[in-house]
Formats: sequence, structure tokens, C-alpha cells
Amino acid sequence: MEKKRIYLSCPTMHGEEQKFIKEAFDTNWVAPLGPNVNAFEKEMAAYTGAAHASALSAGTAAIHLALRILGVGEGDVVFAPSLTFSATCNPIVYEKATPVFIDSEPDTWNMSPEALKRAFEKYPDPKAVVVVHLYGTPAKLSEIMEICREHNVPLVEDAAESLSSTYKGKHTGTFGKIGIYSFNGNKIITTSGGGMLVSDDEEITKQATFLATQARDPARYYQHSQIGYNYRMSNITAGIGRGQLLHLEEHKALKKKIYQQYKEAFADIPELSMNPLNPEGDANCWLSCALIKEGCSVTPDMVMDALAAENIESRPIWKPMHLQPVFEKYDFITADGTNNSIAADIFNRGLCLPSDIKNTEDDMKLIISTVRRCFNK
Repeated sequence: MEKKRIYLSCPTMHGEEQKFIKEAFDTNWVAPLGPNVNAFEKEMAAYTGAAHASALSAGTAAIHLALRILGVGEGDVVFAPSLTFSATCNPIVYEKATPVFIDSEPDTWNMSPEALKRAFEKYPDPKAVVVVHLYGTPAKLSEIMEICREHNVPLVEDAAESLSSTYKGKHTGTFGKIGIYSFNGNKIITTSGGGMLVSDDEEITKQATFLATQARDPARYYQHSQIGYNYRMSNITAGIGRGQLLHLEEHKALKKKIYQQYKEAFADIPELSMNPLNPEGDANCWLSCALIKEGCSVTPDMVMDALAAENIESRPIWKPMHLQPVFEKYDFITADGTNNSIAADIFNRGLCLPSDIKNTEDDMKLIISTVRRCFNK
């Protein structure tokens, strides 16, 4: 008999989603507008503390619109972390701008403030800085924001992985000029696919909504003075999001429990440690990740293969952008100016462990025992 499949992270539905979807069908609001979209924007703004929100088709679309609204264009430089998913950086290239990749720091695995300072020394006039809260752990926002203020450069927060995480009591995604969230199927809450752009500047979210609906001018006929996009969230999708949002804190608590369970279970394995959390924040622990000690005979591939043999899904750490063939021509900045990349080291020694909140105690015992066997424990 085939072994039960244990997933890395997949949607957890509760039933309230159906109520909002049914309302959309019953009232024939199935287009990319409607009461669910408007309500989801207001509810997300209220939850995060952002003043305004624009519901979009994806987190990638939100990043793209953020860069477009900030005036990023051909020849401009945009700083972004190397250790992230490519969706953070692809929109920079959409606008024919030049990404410059910033190395990580070991304390949170996020963008290194020291490397960011070096980047400003080499490229004094970037158009924007994009920061990511990797795997739900807040970056060192105080330092990064201070550097951006010194250079008068806007900060975009890619909080795609960190919805519900806070830094010094404030939600990630609400520190920068613009913040973005993702509701992809594997995120802490999902709309199956979708995203949100937030800002305290109402003009920014109005512009995002305008560009996301094909930039149609306010004329009786179809008139367009700018290039727009089909990036608006649908009323059906927003209904799923509204039902999911009701359970966000519950999901966060379960994610944190998984992280803590791994941390305790591996405490006696000196060769294995969990991804570090920022002590100045409260991470949502979207994905629990492990790091294998340098020089250990056990590799991430060996652990992932052992898990796969039990029909358990795991995943490598994001491959850094500066190592991706599509981005190899772009510059990469480390904190000490050498080629010793912390991001690459984390990629080489790390892996993402199953973090699905539907995992049973038996599932967790199987995952943990499989990992422990790799270290002869």
C-alpha cells in the first residue's frame, strides 16, 4: 500500500470560504470586481494596520506595480536580496531595470544591512530597495530603513511569505513605502492565487488599482493614456481570501508550533539547527527550515531523499538569485566585499522541512524520526 503523502505546505480550508463564494455566485459578482474584493481590501488593511490596500492577481503583480508606481524604468538600479524566490526580482527586469543582489546575514538569513551599505557605496542612486522577510522571519528593518532614509530611497517590502509576522509589534509589509502580500496556494492563507499591495499613501493604492485594470481612463469610451495590466483580483478569489483571513492567527499558531516541535526534537543533534528567528520580531514560521553544520557528512540531499522515501515532501532552500543563470550578469554585493556568500552557504547547507498545519502527531513523529535517522539518532 502506498504511504500517506505528507506535504510541505498546502491549503487548509475551513468552510467559511464557501459562504463568500456562494454570495458571489448568487449575486452574479464573478468578475474581477465586486463586494468581496472591496471587503477583502478593507479587512486586510484593518488586520495589518495599513491604511489602504489593492487586491491583485498575484504577489508578483503587486511587486511589479510597486516598482512601476515608484518610477522604476530602463537603466535604473534596484537593490534586492539574493536569497529569495525569483518572483521578488523578475519584475525589476520586466521594467528593464538592473537588479543588484544583496547578500544575506546569518542572524535572520535576510538582507544584510552591511552589504546594503556597501551597495550604496558602489551604486549611490538606486531607484528602490526591495527587502524580503524570508520564510516568514522579519528582516533587520530598523537598520535597513535607516540606510534607505539616509539615501532617500523608497523601500518596498516583499512580505509574500510573512503575512501575520510582526517586527517590534508592527506587521511586516507596513514599514516601507509599499508592501506586498501573496496568497499563493502554499502560503499561510490562500486565495488559490492572488496578492495584495498595501500603502499608507492612498494615491499609491489608487494608482495600483488603476494600472491593474488595464489603465482605463475615466472616459465614457475606452481610452488609455498609459500601458496597463490585467492584474485585478476576482470577486470569487477574494471570497476565498475573506474566509481564510478569519483563520490567519490560528494558522500562525500552528506554524509556530511546528517550528518549536522541530527545534526541540533536534536539540540533541549538534550538526543540525533550525533557521534563526529575529528576536525583535514575531515570525509566522511559514516554513520551518534546517541548517546542517559545515563539514558534516550528512547533506541536505541525503535528508530530502530519506524523506522522499517515506512519501514526505521537503524542499531545498531558495537558490540565490546571483547563482541563477538568468541573473548571472548582474552584480552581487557581500558585506565584506569578498566572494564569500552567506546566501550561497545557507543554500548549500539548508533545507525546508514539512510545515503543513494539517500534519498529525503521527505525521510529525515520522518526519522527525526520518530526519534523526540520517544523523544516527
